[in-house]
Amino acid sequence: MEILGTGANILLVLLGFGILVAIHEFGHFAAAKWAGVRVDGFAVGMGPVILAYRQGIGIRFGSTEPTIHARTGKRAMQLTDSELKNLQIGETEYSLRALPLGGFVRMLGQDDLDPTAASVDPRSYNRTPIWKRMIIVSAGVTCNIFLAIAMFVVAFMIGVRFEAPIVGAVKPADPAANAGIQAGDRIIAIDGSPISTFADLQIAAAMGKPNEALRMTIERTAGSQAQTIQLNVTPKHSEAAGMMSIGIAPAASTRLTTDSQAIPFLYGVLNRAGFWNHAPDAMPGKNAWGINAANLSGPNGTAPDRESFDKNFRGGTLLMVDGNPATTYTALDDASLKSKGQPIATRWSFVEGGESDIAINCVPVWQILEYTEKPPQAFIDFEQGIFGLTPLVRIGRVPATSGANGILMDDDVILRAADIAGPRQMEFRLAVQEHAGKQINLRVLRKGQEIDCAPIVGRDGKLGVEIANAWETPIIARPFAVVGPPPGVPTTVAALDLMPLTRINAINGQTIGDWNDLFGVVRGALSQNLGLSQLSIKTTPPTPNAAAEERMIQLDSTTRNSLATLRWRPALSPEWFMPADVVLSAGGNPLRAIAMGFTETRKMVMMTYLTLDRLFRGTVGVSQLRGPVGIVHIGTRIADRGMTYLIFFLAMISVNLAVINFLPIPIADGGLMVFLIYEKLRGKPPSPSFQNGAMLAGLVLVGTLFAVTFYNDVMRLIT
Repeated sequence: MEILGTGANILLVLLGFGILVAIHEFGHFAAAKWAGVRVDGFAVGMGPVILAYRQGIGIRFGSTEPTIHARTGKRAMQLTDSELKNLQIGETEYSLRALPLGGFVRMLGQDDLDPTAASVDPRSYNRTPIWKRMIIVSAGVTCNIFLAIAMFVVAFMIGVRFEAPIVGAVKPADPAANAGIQAGDRIIAIDGSPISTFADLQIAAAMGKPNEALRMTIERTAGSQAQTIQLNVTPKHSEAAGMMSIGIAPAASTRLTTDSQAIPFLYGVLNRAGFWNHAPDAMPGKNAWGINAANLSGPNGTAPDRESFDKNFRGGTLLMVDGNPATTYTALDDASLKSKGQPIATRWSFVEGGESDIAINCVPVWQILEYTEKPPQAFIDFEQGIFGLTPLVRIGRVPATSGANGILMDDDVILRAADIAGPRQMEFRLAVQEHAGKQINLRVLRKGQEIDCAPIVGRDGKLGVEIANAWETPIIARPFAVVGPPPGVPTTVAALDLMPLTRINAINGQTIGDWNDLFGVVRGALSQNLGLSQLSIKTTPPTPNAAAEERMIQLDSTTRNSLATLRWRPALSPEWFMPADVVLSAGGNPLRAIAMGFTETRKMVMMTYLTLDRLFRGTVGVSQLRGPVGIVHIGTRIADRGMTYLIFFLAMISVNLAVINFLPIPIADGGLMVFLIYEKLRGKPPSPSFQNGAMLAGLVLVGTLFAVTFYNDVMRLIT
């Protein structure tokens, strides 16, 4: 069913895109008819003709040209107006073509790819006054603009949800953090212009000029008091984003996700967050969550069955955190800072009704341990850990569609991959890639037992399973000896020469049951004594009958400071919540909707031009551009949200089509307009050889852009 839904969305997007292009071409067609230019063909779509209509002939499968040739021995374009009139045949063939992307208008005396196609016929395009030709050329763009306005009006009459301009997270050492922006801040204006959505905020940052500060008006709530402050933030180019950025992420709401693709994963996430691990409340007739529903849980507070979960927990809402009302995810995150690793007291409401008090587990924010050199074919170049120690790899989920299903199981811990003992996550991924299309020998820890297995890796170099860090198992992967960019910095545990698969038993005499314990003991020791210079660590090597060993970890000031900045976070991360949103709506007022439609269209036009400007300036990367594949992919995901969002998206595409089409690029409408202006000023058109050269250059430019965007789109889908 999911595949069918995706296929339907793809067809909707393709149809919508085809309509945008058809409307563009209809603009040229209508203007040409108005100007008295003979129009020989108007087509919706490209490629072979499926259906065609011509006055005097009617509807035909395929083109009407064979019928005309059979009657006259000529093509329709070769017939004069009087011949067409005598035959009672219309001059224009209206056709529907096989490929829904595109369309065209065929006018007498005009061919984008052949400047020599001029005609002496008085009704030809080239014999039409220049001012009328300018109207014909610009009519397509005009139609796209007015279509965008109309579509925006429809969307705003219904109401469209966007991510609210609320800061959910601030990246350390980035412009926002340096300026003093905090999680929970609401951005209400930038340089005096109102900010309605988080996208507006991102666009303002991306369109900013290097070394030029943005004046941000911020609404900040401290306790029950709200205050308005002004901060100056200077965007900088982000390599990750490929554009100017200030280093913030949007806020999440307090409602659990309803995304069908995320639900299978959320089931396990809630289990690890501690959702099912609390005593039943005393509310008569209700289960452990205070919900009037039967059979929601298994024995001893285990997770409910999937059907009950999907029915009752999808869209559950966080109401209170530590006794205080929660409006965004930030409330949960703030509570984790004060938790010292202890569970956070929360209250929830659920779909079935009722409320429940649930203790949410906290998990550490680990050190980022960078590889000195980025491994080949790796998308990231770091691991998470502490001291130079990283966990083993855990199989998070084995989908039924995976080739490893039945061989690997959920929660298997990887002890060996090929010839690598205790591989880090990066090493495991690369080992799998190296066995593309072949078996890979694995040893896994499954329910306390070591098991050998050999799943077959797909030809794409993937096992088709979700992987994660085995934080539940206090066994280390191969330790880092050196981290950071070349030449690298020796890690704190390098001198201990620990072997991969070594078990951590205790720190400073406190037993370690999992990595959370390790983090908590270390942070606790530091908080009690910031001048701490060493820790006692007790380990068991991965050798038969090995005895436990106890050694000292030496802590320098850099390591102590690094550990002191680490914190706890909720086991439920923001990605599992719906975005904090805001509804842009005209409230049923058509006049207001029209005003909003014009404003949004103007904003999109300016944004497109600014994007092109920043592209040439180098502050927006080519990697950010989308081609047809990327547009369809994004549109498909947007269509999942409903028809209103698809309409809004297509309106944006319509604006982009208009702007791009009117750029002074040969082969585009803007290039044709430049030729017409030249003809008006000089009294004659550019020479055919010049036009041919310009058209060739335009084709090369457009072809190169298409190739680059196609590559970008495919790589995004692959990765």
